[in-house]
Amino acid sequence: MADEVRFAADLYRGAAAAYDRYRLPYPTVMTADLARRAQVSGSGRLLDLACGTGQLGFPLRQWFAEVWAVDQEPDMIEAVRAKAAAAGALNLRPVVSGAETLAAEPGYFELAVIGNAFHRLDRVLVAARTFGWLQPGGHLALCWSSQPWIGEQGWQRALAAALDRWKAALGAEHRIPAGWEEARSRRPDSEVLSSAGFELAGSREFVIEHRWTVPELAGLIRSTSFLPATVLGDHAAAFDADLTASIAPHSDDGAFVDTVSFAYELARKPG
Repeated sequence: MADEVRFAADLYRGAAAAYDRYRLPYPTVMTADLARRAQVSGSGRLLDLACGTGQLGFPLRQWFAEVWAVDQEPDMIEAVRAKAAAAGALNLRPVVSGAETLAAEPGYFELAVIGNAFHRLDRVLVAARTFGWLQPGGHLALCWSSQPWIGEQGWQRALAAALDRWKAALGAEHRIPAGWEEARSRRPDSEVLSSAGFELAGSREFVIEHRWTVPELAGLIRSTSFLPATVLGDHAAAFDADLTASIAPHSDDGAFVDTVSFAYELARKPG
């Protein structure tokens, strides 16, 4: 689509350590439900596109003979490689590549997953290419989770305001391209998937309660594409102090209670 918004390729440079430590894991009940509903055989291949540090690939690998963990950020794949070696995950293959340029054989994978990233990709191209990479009857799952700076609680509003201040102060407002949400609204993911040939197979949501601490929130923000450690730079200590001063008055005994939503939308390649 001509109006699809493009994200820069290196927005997560230097964020891998924080990404792996502070991103909340997908609930076990969700990954098990996804494997069941996708009717995986236990001997197929999984494709984890835009994998980050493997938040989906690692918990799902128990149901697959082979897992490709693919990300365009070398730092992310280096973290995946180190985790795989430490875990003895011999069936996990780290690959540095964009989803749009990955080389894979047609009909090679049983399941493909994309976590919190489909909106950052060339959706039309990636949906079409993934359709080709899947075996007949295979599935694609778009997975995502809510973020703590989006919400109506006092601490969430204070957090969002602090982030806006610091993005403006550090000239980081344009790291996330304007209009990406509008482009996705004009042509929803479900429409993109249907146009690529997929049959929509429903969505599922899983909700948990999490009690954030200030250090966890500061670490999570360093895992983002808009204020990673490379952008905070020498201002990191000042940012942490401002973050604490902004949200601490809204704490619940030192914690910040968040209702976190995890979800996936499943699509099937006709058999």
